Parts: sequence; structure tokens; C-alpha cells
Amino acid sequence: MSGRIPRSFIDDLLIRVDIVDLIDSFVPLKKTGSNYVARCPFHSEKTPSFSVSRNKQFFYCFGCGASGNAIGFLMDYSNLDFVEAVEDLAAFVGVDVPREAVDYRSASQKADLAGVYDLLKQVEEFYRQQLRSDPKGEKAIAYLRGRGVSGEVARDFALGYAPDDWRALLRRFDRHLLVEAGLLASQDDGGVYGRFRDRLIFPIRDRRGRVLGFGGRALGDVQPKYLNSPETPVFHKGKEVYGLYELLKKKIKPQRILLVEGYLDVIALAQFGIDYAVATLGTAASQAHMDMLFRFVPELVFCFDGDTAGRQAAWKAVNVVLPSLRDGRQIRIMLLPGGHDPDTMIREKGRDYFVEQVAMAAPLSDYFFQQMTADLNLQELEGRVRLVEKARPLLEKMPKGIFREMMFARLQELSKVDSLAVSTIGATLKGQMNGMRRSGRSKLSPARTAIALLLQYPELAEIAEQKRIDWSGLEFPGVSLLGKILQRIADNPQASMAVLVEGFRGLPEEKQVHSLASLSLLIPEQGVAAEFGDALDRLVVQAGEQRLEELLARERAQGLNRQERELLLAMLTKSR
Repeated sequence: MSGRIPRSFIDDLLIRVDIVDLIDSFVPLKKTGSNYVARCPFHSEKTPSFSVSRNKQFFYCFGCGASGNAIGFLMDYSNLDFVEAVEDLAAFVGVDVPREAVDYRSASQKADLAGVYDLLKQVEEFYRQQLRSDPKGEKAIAYLRGRGVSGEVARDFALGYAPDDWRALLRRFDRHLLVEAGLLASQDDGGVYGRFRDRLIFPIRDRRGRVLGFGGRALGDVQPKYLNSPETPVFHKGKEVYGLYELLKKKIKPQRILLVEGYLDVIALAQFGIDYAVATLGTAASQAHMDMLFRFVPELVFCFDGDTAGRQAAWKAVNVVLPSLRDGRQIRIMLLPGGHDPDTMIREKGRDYFVEQVAMAAPLSDYFFQQMTADLNLQELEGRVRLVEKARPLLEKMPKGIFREMMFARLQELSKVDSLAVSTIGATLKGQMNGMRRSGRSKLSPARTAIALLLQYPELAEIAEQKRIDWSGLEFPGVSLLGKILQRIADNPQASMAVLVEGFRGLPEEKQVHSLASLSLLIPEQGVAAEFGDALDRLVVQAGEQRLEELLARERAQGLNRQERELLLAMLTKSR
């Protein structure tokens, strides 16, 4: 069904659901005090650190930092996108998902997505049927047999054959939908013809099993050897990988994912029981690929050929993945011996040897610094300077966290530089860990304290209302966010913390809101209201002092207008 899901429905859904009941249906919870605990489903642990609050309708893991509301839990646990999570949550509480009306002003220019998906499924079935029935399809079958691909694996990956006929699809399917699906190419005279001809066909499916496009391998002396569907309304090769649907069908919670370069690498590995490989679709690995794969596993292994092109591809992939390497995520690099790809290596060396090589793949940290120092003489000052110049900009792409700190510490050790000012090494790891364990309350500004408390206890908005603060006259970091939260509570007095956090999904403040909502303030329940009131009072005082200093500085520098002089006089009188 088309159309956006109304925001009011999402808010009502989060109010209606009980996150404890939801999570307990996936992960058995045990009541401890006012919260419920379990072993975290997002990382391995022996003692429970995963906590669910019924009052706040929020979960948080003190071990890995995972947190969120009911929608966030479904997205992380079941690997769903936002819309799918809302649909699943609605089904959990037994309601239908409404949709807002869609603007059809340019409907004639938009793809009929449902029709495109349906067509692609029908074309996939047609290609599969042709593999079995077209006499020329014997070439494809012979090729698969020559590569050792069994009928079972060919069935699992829905392999097919595109007939040696430019108009085979035009005679069977709707021309407009074929164009939208990228299955027809244009001729110079304005005509069209089938994009794939006399090729072994690899359907490209999303993790839900929907066909998005196709890859085709030439069976004769035709170039290009491999041909992919172009970008279409449903297929974006920079965001999809080959084999993910088949992988998740075999393993709902895989331990790791092996990223390889080609369709047949994925299929050959599956033939030998290594069913956790995926391949990019004729393009370099992107950050979108990495973020998507990290939704399913904590560890990715880059498996590339050992030739020059493979080494270059591995290094590009490392550069791409750095911004995605938050704590808890791992990358390993597996470069194969020269002349080998995953297909040839597993056939020559066997499954056990290949699995051993996966386990022995180099950690990203080792590989990174090997590459960084390969052509440098670290015995010379110039070599160490060059190392810092090369490595520091790349490491700065990484999210803040323990792994980033340790990578900078390794760079500092190799370069023999006492301090790297742009890194966050100023504090020791021990101090950082202690800071993580302690409450951040003493380090929080009044604004952050007020925002964190308001998110976690929306009923505190009443105190702000009673104080009748003129927010328009105050300027301080966070005033805009505090005002937005107060307005959202005023618009929806029933809003819980889960609802407030959800309202910032996709907005610039999302990360900050999520961080403050998850912050442990260690304030007793009976002291929350007083702490919030005190934070607001300190905000007003600090903002006033800042405004006073600005006016005095301006008076000394350039003088004030009449209105500013009156304001300054009033503030000075009030401060006596």
C-alpha cells in the first residue's frame, strides 16, 4: 500500500504497546526492581545487562550500549526497516496501519512499484523455466555443471537462462513495466530490445525475497562478460548485495558475513556449505553496504583476490567502512593467494582449509597499519611524520569510542609522537572507562541535564510551564531542542519517552536526543522534579549573565541603542 504512515498513528502505537510484553515475546525477561532484565540479544554476555523500563517504554544495554523504543527494538532484533517495524508492531497490538494520501500530481511519471515487483517475479520464473526447457539453455546447465554447481544450489539461488532472443520478454510482458524494471534497453531508432540475451541469469533479491533485478553471465564470446540490471525505482546496486536473502534464509542470526566480489563466488561457497557469503553487484563496496550488513552481524570479513585489483578493492573497502566502525563491530581482511578467487580456492583446498583461513583473517587494525607503514621507514623522523599525515585523516573518520582511541594509541606508538592533538587521546582509556561507569551528571551542562530529564520524565513539562519562562529571550546551546521537546509534550500530553525519541527519527537532533534519553543520571525518583527545576533556574541565570556580558562588551566597543540601554539598566538593577 502506498502513502506515508501518519505521525499521529506512530505516536498512538507507541503509547498503546507495552515494550515489556513485546520484548518478552522475543527475549524472556526477569523483573528486577522497577525494570526487567535479560542477557542482551545484541551481544554475547554471561550476566544480564539488558534492561527494559516499563515506565519509560525504553530498553538499554549497559554492556554494548544498544537502546531504543519498541520500533527500534524490532528494527535491530528482526533486521527490519522502519516501515516494516511499524507494520510488525501494529500487528503485535492487532491494529491496521493507515496511510496518508499520496500526491498523484506526477503519477504518470512514477513507477507502479507493485507492478514492477510483480513483473520481476514473473520474469524470474520465466528465466528459470527457460533454463529447463530452452534447448540452448543446455549451455547454461553445462556451464554450471562445469563449475560444480548442484541442482539444489541452482534452485536455492533461482538461477535461470535468458533466451537468445532480443524480444523474448516483449512478447510476454507489458512493455511499460519492462522499461520501468530495467529489462529493456533503448535503440538509436527509438525502439527497445531485451537487455539480457543468451546469458546465465542470477536473480538479485532483497532480504524479503523480492526480485529487484538480474545479473547475467555471457555464455559465448560476448562482452561484457557480466551484465547487471541498471538503476531502477526498486534496484539501487550501491545499497544491495547478492546472496543476502539466501543467507538469512539459512541463518537468521549469522555469526559473520563474508563479503566477496562475484555471484559465482557466493554460489561456489554455498555449494561447499559456507552459506554466509554475499557479493557486491559489480560496484565497489559502499558505506550503505556496510551499514546494512552490520544490521545483521557484528563481524564482516572482506575476502578479495590476492592480485593487484583485489588488494586495491580491499583497501578501498577499509576506507569506506571506517565511519561505520562503532564499538562492537569488527572487520577482518582475507586476501587470497595470487591466482585464486574464493571459487577456485575452495575447490582446490577444500572447505576446512577455507574456513581456517576465514578464522585467521587479519584484524582491521593490523591490516590498516601494515598498509600505512608498507613503504615508510619508521626509523627516520620523516617516515614517522608521513605516517601521521597519512593515517590521522582516515582515523578521524571513525566514530568516537574505545576502538578509535586504541587505533590512535597505536598510531602514537608507531610514530613516537607524545600527543596527537586532533585525536581524543587526551584522556587515558582507564579514565574513559571510569567515566562511562560513572554518572555523567556532574559533567552535564544545565541545558543537557534539563533535556535529559525532560525526555525521561515528560511530566516535568508542567514545572517548566509553572515557571513561565520566556524562552524567546534566552540564548544557550540546546535552547532550540528544549523548546521543541516542550512543544511536542504540549501537543501530545500522553507522550512517553519512547514517543518523544521517535519524533526525532531522521532529524538532525536524533543522535543527541537518543544519547540523552539513554543517559543514566542516577537521580532518585523523589529528587527528579527538584533537579529539573534547579537546572531550569541555572539556565535562566546563565543565559542572563551571558546576555549581560554581551551588552557590556557592546557598550564598550560601539555603544548601545535606546532599547539595549534600557535592557542593560534593568538587568544591572535586578542584579544588585
